[in-house]
Amino acid sequence: MIVTTTAMIEGQPVRQYHGIVTGEVIVGANIFRDLFASITDIVGGRSGKYENVLARARGEALEEMKAEAAKLGGNAVIGVDLDYEVLGQNGSMLMVSASGTAVTV
Repeated sequence: MIVTTTAMIEGQPVRQYHGIVTGEVIVGANIFRDLFASITDIVGGRSGKYENVLARARGEALEEMKAEAAKLGGNAVIGVDLDYEVLGQNGSMLMVSASGTAVTV
């Protein structure tokens, strides 16, 4: 399935619009990950643990969105937008959402 942030796919006209599709994933932050991320923040550098969790959540949200598009009969999703929100007490959870328009090209 083609997934793009653009409003069209070059050389492939939209034949049918199926509607807006979404995928949301909420992941909790582990206390040990938080501790090590704090240490990384103090001494500098990147937090590999958080990057891995973020990448996994983004991938799952996109897969959920594509599955919804396929259920509607689409073979592509255009105009995709990814959003990230911190939720819960003290920002203990992260929500990744993907949305776009399911189409047939």
